[in-house]
Amino acid sequence: MTIKAILTDIEGTTTSISFVFDVLFPYARKHIAEFVRTNLDKPAVQQELDMVNQEVGQQLSAEQAIEQLTDWIDQDRKLTPLKSLQGMIWKQGYVDKGFTGHVYPDAVEHLRQWCNAGIRLYVYSSGSVPAQKLLFGYSDFGDLTPLFNGYFDTRIGMKQNSTSYQKISAEIGLGAEQILFLSDSVEELDAAREAGMQTAWLVRDRQETTESEHPICHDFSEIHT
Repeated sequence: MTIKAILTDIEGTTTSISFVFDVLFPYARKHIAEFVRTNLDKPAVQQELDMVNQEVGQQLSAEQAIEQLTDWIDQDRKLTPLKSLQGMIWKQGYVDKGFTGHVYPDAVEHLRQWCNAGIRLYVYSSGSVPAQKLLFGYSDFGDLTPLFNGYFDTRIGMKQNSTSYQKISAEIGLGAEQILFLSDSVEELDAAREAGMQTAWLVRDRQETTESEHPICHDFSEIHT
């Protein structure tokens, strides 16, 4: 089946895991208290804090919400309000040139090739859509956002749930079998495959197993479309 679209994860796939854990997460943790206190009156921030309240099942004060969000950062929880607020905080870091978004050179090379070949490119990450756009918009290689046709985050569903990939297929407007999903997570790949997508497992420098049901790739040059 001809691949007409590629859906890619970010962390461990296009981007180093260490960039996320050693740069982005510490930056958000350091600034989240100040950010929430300073922006309490902004509707976008209040909307996410309301979602925090819904998640924990009670009304939290600003300080309680800050404590909860900090705990979620430490636990690496994939919760939509946390990811949205992190994206808002990271925006300032990118704009101030405190850091640039890490993207592997092989990923950039092949994303450009696929785009030029007419293959539609999409991103699906647990990080919020604004955070995804910031990473690629302020990348080490400049603004890469023109390469992509769309972005998806946990608002469409969790990445280990096959229905999330069914929804993405419907939104893209292609049969699932025409979409290739790239990820470093076997659980995510299993869910995408269950939905009918083709898959490729990015192992990068990690030890892989020979028992994988997904094609194994050490970088983007080994991905066949």
